[in-house]
Amino acid sequence: MARSPATPKRRYAAPALEKGLDILELLASRSEGLGQSQIARALGRTPGEIFRMLTCLVERGYLRRGPGDDLYRLTYKLFELAHHHPPTRLLLDRALPPMHRFAEDTGQSVHLALRHGDHALIAAQVDGAGFMGFAVRVGARVPLLETVSGSVLLAFQPPLVREIWYESCGAGPGSRRRKEMESLGEAIRERGFEERESATILGITDVSYPVLDHTGRAVAALTCPCLTRKGSHRGPAEVHEPLARAAAEITQSLGAPEEEGTGGT
Repeated sequence: MARSPATPKRRYAAPALEKGLDILELLASRSEGLGQSQIARALGRTPGEIFRMLTCLVERGYLRRGPGDDLYRLTYKLFELAHHHPPTRLLLDRALPPMHRFAEDTGQSVHLALRHGDHALIAAQVDGAGFMGFAVRVGARVPLLETVSGSVLLAFQPPLVREIWYESCGAGPGSRRRKEMESLGEAIRERGFEERESATILGITDVSYPVLDHTGRAVAALTCPCLTRKGSHRGPAEVHEPLARAAAEITQSLGAPEEEGTGGT
């Protein structure tokens, strides 16, 4: 049979992979679940041809079967994979210049945190100007729900994504921890930032603003572990405006409209 001009010519065939991708793409296009025979018919295959692939996709967490109807449906795993690894190089390229300006202007250190599984990952860090300061190590990972950066990352996600993240961190529906985090997230979204004393270091107040994409979702948190020195008038209140400005600059450089950037206090 002649190949259609619209069909790209492939050098190598991977029948099993193509079969799995066909199933995922089919279910992604349907709002309702489909049974094995329905999937086979839609793909022009026999039920036996797709049985092992369906079983594999269920075992790997990409599909689930309804308890009442036995139909196959997509899980949120594909959605999670799509957002698991942000374009880190672009983000760092855009983030480092504003971070350096913040550190120079305030004398405080600043770091950029990303979500990595159920942890906040420190992707970049800039020391404050001066002979002393406080900084975190690049590459360090801290539990997502126990940090200011993690709280900000969680707060500025769509509701469905927040549900997935809470579940992955062990904050189940109806639990006291879930209710506390939901209440905290609502407060953070309302004021646009988070500020609280460090849970681990005395004398440090963490201030954090979100870095947003074009949809308003946080791709990173820009956080200053503010160190108040004796005899200095510079404290947490003085870092808000420059930190908010730096976060907004990074947000806009990533393509978000200006009105969707982070705001100050």
